[in-house]
Amino acid sequence: MQVPFFTFRDFPTGLQDQIESALVKESRRNQFILGTAVTKFEHSFSEYLGGTEVVGVGNGYDALSISLRALGVGPGDEVVVPSNGYIATINAVQQVGATPVFAEPEAQTFNITAATVLPVISARTKAILPIHLYGQPCQMKELLTLCTDKGLELVEDFAQAHGARYKGQTVGTFGKINATSFYPTKNLGALGDGGAVTTFDPQLANWVRQYHNYGQSEKYQYAMAGINSRLDSVQAEVLSVKLQHLNSLNQERQRLAQVYLQTLRGVGDLLLPVIPEPDMEHVYHLFVIRTHFRDALQQYLKEQGISTLVHYPVPPHLQPAYQNLGHQKGSFPVAEELAKTSLSLPLFPGMTEQEQQFVIEQINAFFEKV
Repeated sequence: MQVPFFTFRDFPTGLQDQIESALVKESRRNQFILGTAVTKFEHSFSEYLGGTEVVGVGNGYDALSISLRALGVGPGDEVVVPSNGYIATINAVQQVGATPVFAEPEAQTFNITAATVLPVISARTKAILPIHLYGQPCQMKELLTLCTDKGLELVEDFAQAHGARYKGQTVGTFGKINATSFYPTKNLGALGDGGAVTTFDPQLANWVRQYHNYGQSEKYQYAMAGINSRLDSVQAEVLSVKLQHLNSLNQERQRLAQVYLQTLRGVGDLLLPVIPEPDMEHVYHLFVIRTHFRDALQQYLKEQGISTLVHYPVPPHLQPAYQNLGHQKGSFPVAEELAKTSLSLPLFPGMTEQEQQFVIEQINAFFEKV
């Protein structure tokens, strides 16, 4: 049996038809950049998030850098970012001229916490940029308290956690301004690049709306030297359709995750995802296990036709791109340990019971031989 890591093969009934219909409609509307489709999606996503302003942009990286610029983050400032996770957050900090400062994650959740951030705060720290990694919300209460106590801004990267909730509040609404990506494999994914900035501050939203469209305040009038980072109407139409199914798709991910959690507990040396507080809703963008036999397990599963991925095999501080920050092997041992032991298992809406049981059977078979 072949089990893909992720596929759009089995959309819920009717969703594929709805997407194709939306694409045909948009192709006939003769609006390609911004326009009514983007406005409609921004309003729908705003309602989903509880009324926050939403501005669609070209991609998640732009959403991050625009958010930082909107807060005035720039040269001389430091921004605290996780020592694990994807590099977009680090690049965004450097793109605005600030310095990324790494905080270690809490090993069980993969997320930074107030306790891990506090030691790296300095007089130059301007903001904290947590990632709700793999669909698990960060413990926001303590992070927000820390920001208030230290006079810092908080910018959420919620690209991997669309629909996740912390104490009943949807992620992407905690920070003063927040950023997300709609990369195709995200829980709310387009059919190409796309992103959004969210904020409850109308002035910040207005600034973003101008800045991402060349700085234009009205037709052919430019209030600032902006950039070109606009969500296109085709992707907005796709997102509007998929947003209607986001909760049900997340519930499918959660159901699949529970099967893994119930059947893999106690197998070998596996460490499974942990939810540290009862009022946290994990949406399982990825289902990440940990084992000291990671490489051997991944190879064994590959031989059985099961695709897995490593998120992420080299921590940021050991990437050649960031050697100028002065870190070396051993600087961030938690991130390094996660990079050596983490493995993402197949989990996607439409995954069949037979596919998942085959994955579970093969993991058990591997550990019986170890």
